[in-house]
Amino acid sequence: MRNRKMVHMLLSFLVLCALCLSGCSSSAAGGVSEKKESDTASTVSSDKEMKVALLTPGPVNDSGWNSVAYGGLQQIEKELGVEVQYSEKVTQSDMAEFIRGYAMDGFNVVIGHGFEFAEPMMSIAKEFPNTWFLVTSASVSQSPNVASISINNREQGYLMGTVAALMSESGTVAAIGGMEIPPITNSVKGFEEGAKAAVEGINVLTTMTGSSDDIAKAKETAISLIEKGADVVMTNANQAGMGGIEAAKQEGVLAVGSNQDQNPSAPDTVVTSVIQDYPKAMTVTVKSIMDGTMKPEPLSLGVQEGAVYLSPYHGFESKVSQEIKDKIEQTIEALSSGEISVNNE
Repeated sequence: MRNRKMVHMLLSFLVLCALCLSGCSSSAAGGVSEKKESDTASTVSSDKEMKVALLTPGPVNDSGWNSVAYGGLQQIEKELGVEVQYSEKVTQSDMAEFIRGYAMDGFNVVIGHGFEFAEPMMSIAKEFPNTWFLVTSASVSQSPNVASISINNREQGYLMGTVAALMSESGTVAAIGGMEIPPITNSVKGFEEGAKAAVEGINVLTTMTGSSDDIAKAKETAISLIEKGADVVMTNANQAGMGGIEAAKQEGVLAVGSNQDQNPSAPDTVVTSVIQDYPKAMTVTVKSIMDGTMKPEPLSLGVQEGAVYLSPYHGFESKVSQEIKDKIEQTIEALSSGEISVNNE
């Protein structure tokens, strides 16, 4: 009797344990299932998220060329809601490493800001056919995944030269370029063309410093041209461009800003700036990639497309005569309509 009772108790205990184990197993399985579902959702979300990387040759706070690109990256992030990352002061010897690194990290779009990124991007793009590689200020393309975005720098220079010539009282203006690459040399050529078209007999001084980051050299060069009579100066040399503005401020002459609105850096010196709206061009291009409409081809934008335009006059609004403003506006309209045609070389 005692044995039967003990056996019954033992069987009851075993059944209870089995039920407990079954419940624990069911609970654990449920936990694993929920985790897997969460992981899967996270993976799907990550796969669908667009990631855009930017490489700039100089610092993104240079108030010039590199700052323009950084503004474009911020606009892309804000308007398109994508993940962004950037690397600044990327030297030519390091370009390939950075480009390949971002592609390997799963970035959908890698943007090299400047003509000099073209060669390494076209080479590396072959290894990553599912990544888009964009080069700004160039006219290159390569199927299936390399395209370029360029601004008509000669139109930009033409407009800067127009402003400089019309604002000059001495009859001499100056344009200083940095590195001898097409985007810069085209803007300097355009400056001379615009100045001579605006004021007959204007004396235009032009030179190249060969550097995009030597601010001291750009300043020294600008001072030497000011000493030769230039009373309006334009410097298109990326970060080094600030040297030209510093020289103009120091010597008490005027400056025309390039690439972005540079008046805040010298409110009493920079009359106006001729802006390259790379942020707009960059955003539109990335949007087309997201839409699946992007093609591997060079894109060129100018005054007509709204990618080159004049900044406000700020504190010079009342100092620039209406006659000069009207002449500048006439030049803008002629560039927009194609009446005046200047194209990059």
